[in-house]
Amino acid sequence: MKALFLLLCFIVGCTLAMRQQSVAVSGKLMCGSKPASGVKVKLWDEDDGPDPDDVLDEGFTNNDGTFRLEGSERELTNIDPVFKVYHDCDDGIIPGQRKVKFRIPSNYISAGGRAQKTFDIGVLNLETIFPKEERDLL
Repeated sequence: MKALFLLLCFIVGCTLAMRQQSVAVSGKLMCGSKPASGVKVKLWDEDDGPDPDDVLDEGFTNNDGTFRLEGSERELTNIDPVFKVYHDCDDGIIPGQRKVKFRIPSNYISAGGRAQKTFDIGVLNLETIFPKEERDLL
């Protein structure tokens, strides 16, 4: 009986230790001088170790290239938010999409389920060849 009580206390303690954290990002994507409309954008929590990465929010840019993503996650440690863009700007006929990722500064992480401030990534021209750019074939 004592072991069951200790197990129950452990489970409740772990649950309470999981803090809900939120983050938001917004901006505008361009392909040269034209808005990059319909571009897939995702907000991730990248985790190290055995914990899999979590998609916090995803969507597509509007006709004018603008977007806003917001999401939250319960984690024991601080979340590691990353903004990813999957696009074909200035790509020709190469298979897959160009994938670019940007780390969001930790001071934009809020406690609770709603982001208190939004990281404005500004206007990004997707013709730029970003360092460590990857290809997404799926």
